Amino acid sequence: MGRPRAFDEDEVVRAAVALFGGRAYDGVSVDDLVNHLGVHRNSLYKTFGSKRGLYLIALRRHLADDVSPLLDALAGASDTAAALRLVTSADLDLLLLAAVERAPVDDEVAAEVRTALAAVDQAIADALGVPADLAAALTAAALGLVLRGNPDNAATALARCLGPLT
Repeated sequence: MGRPRAFDEDEVVRAAVALFGGRAYDGVSVDDLVNHLGVHRNSLYKTFGSKRGLYLIALRRHLADDVSPLLDALAGASDTAAALRLVTSADLDLLLLAAVERAPVDDEVAAEVRTALAAVDQAIADALGVPADLAAALTAAALGLVLRGNPDNAATALARCLGPLT
């Protein structure tokens, strides 16, 4: 009979979300995971299979814990400025890093990213009553603002420039 697990898997996954969200997949070594998560190397491999296995679980947790609540919040967005502010203020670090770093080289990550971004697009389209292509452009603009920094002020300015969309 094996020894009982000496760590809380849920806590480890949450800590992995923060680590991958702050440093990206390639910026995190297995040694970093072992040191930052407090999990022995053998336990890490036994529980998650690999660094990539833990990354996929962490990405899915991020989508459930951070992107899904954003979708719910977007349902209540009354105008473009509100929708843009919601997107730019959400914690989407891991999603953005996954989109630029892992999605181009990992089909499973790419599918998760596509699904998440399509859900954001649809939530914006539904909330604002705009066509899907316009909602996708708003999502792209909001995420671009996040990448450029100072997204809150820029989101308000962008919404002013766009004016009413409906």
